[in-house]
Amino acid sequence: MTQAVTVLGIESSCDDTAAAVVRGVPGDMTVLSSVVFGQSELHADFGGVVPEIAARAHAERLDVSVAGALEQAGVSLADIDAIAATCGPGLIGGVVAGVMTAKGLSAATGKPLYGINHLAGHALTPRLSDGIPFSYLMLLVSGGHCQFLLAHGPDDFTRLGGTIDDAPGEAFDKVARLIGLGQPGGPAVEAAARDGDPARFAFPRPLANKPGCDLSFSGLKTAVLRARDDIVAGQAGLTVQDQADLAASFQAAVADSLAGKTRRALAAYLDLAPAQPTLCVAGGVAANMTIRALLETVCAEAHVAFNAPPLALCTDNAAMIAAAAIEQMPYRHPDGMDLSARPRMPLDTKSAAMLGSGKKGAKA
Repeated sequence: MTQAVTVLGIESSCDDTAAAVVRGVPGDMTVLSSVVFGQSELHADFGGVVPEIAARAHAERLDVSVAGALEQAGVSLADIDAIAATCGPGLIGGVVAGVMTAKGLSAATGKPLYGINHLAGHALTPRLSDGIPFSYLMLLVSGGHCQFLLAHGPDDFTRLGGTIDDAPGEAFDKVARLIGLGQPGGPAVEAAARDGDPARFAFPRPLANKPGCDLSFSGLKTAVLRARDDIVAGQAGLTVQDQADLAASFQAAVADSLAGKTRRALAAYLDLAPAQPTLCVAGGVAANMTIRALLETVCAEAHVAFNAPPLALCTDNAAMIAAAAIEQMPYRHPDGMDLSARPRMPLDTKSAAMLGSGKKGAKA
């Protein structure tokens, strides 16, 4: 595809309502606008995202998001070449809201519709931000996902490993609640950890001695719970310094776990002799500066380039959805009005499911 196209993207898979306009060709794209409405204040009293509240908020804000993205980009719907929306995986109410909005816009304008895997949006972000050539190694770390992926092409991914239980972002949220910090947990734990001692608590690095690239964070969360309970039993509460030390020790364990498995994933990736070896990270947890710094060190040791997108493209956004559509257009047809919203939607459909499979499909 040599002629630039303009795509309106819609993202509503969790608790961010987003719309964006992106123009370009695969590997050379410009974000004309990006509008994101967060929902942190709506879920703050519940200690996590409430699916029903999130779905209602998406339904109320999607039209405003789309109108804002078009206005910010200085274009109208008539100037748009295609409409793309996350069709999974995610909280089904939110995904349905985004898909139905995209369908309505497509039906009203006659513009082609593209359903995009949310994970593909993250995995292809290095193409949007920096034009990174295939093949690259992607570490996707977010609130709901953690996978090592070989990105061979716009719709060709091989999973090398991932979490067998909690995602890192999910663990950050749970630990934040355990030690009395606010939500979202990732930024709260990172902020507290700046004043903490990462060596005070000897938290485990799960699966560190197990071959392969799989990770686990559930046991680490339990270790934090036990440490917290030991402190509370001795002094009837946590001090600010206790919170900081727990946060720092937990964050260090997550960073070490990701770094150790990244070394193994890089070894498998380098066996393929890529032309321009690059490790890319994406997803909300990729915004954590401690984790980024350690992964950069791992790459330097392996003589591999390191790429992390701007912070605004790490967390959920619609620019990555529009960009993924531009990447995939030369290789697929648009979707019809029978496009389904899916709570589960693995990116690598050739590998066995990691987290089990049921009537709704494989989780990962």
